[in-house]
Amino acid sequence: VQLQESGPGLVKPSQTLSLTCTVSGGSITSRHYYWSWIRQPPGKGLEWMGLITFTGSMYYDPSLKSRTSISRDTSRNQFTLQLDSVTPEDTATYYCARSYGDYWPSALYDVWGQGTQVTVSS
Repeated sequence: VQLQESGPGLVKPSQTLSLTCTVSGGSITSRHYYWSWIRQPPGKGLEWMGLITFTGSMYYDPSLKSRTSISRDTSRNQFTLQLDSVTPEDTATYYCARSYGDYWPSALYDVWGQGTQVTVSS
């Protein structure tokens, strides 16, 4: 299984950030797999943002829940992150990743995308 993030590298403050993760070699509807978005701001640790499960259920980190939406397109085997009202503090490398039957912080994430750098700046 391979994951590949795509989306703009530069977003202006107050706009919406949209990223897509394309999954190949496996299905996002495969039982018991969870598909997460995780980010890492410069000089900081990993931050789990949210996920969509194999059934299409979504879970979000409470601190980001009001601004975050995760959806999927099963026909394209993709899942998407939308982050509203971005600020420079949302500048980070964004990763999509897969876990089995559990999620952050206790899950084992066995497949990761390469990450995509997003800068929020005017």
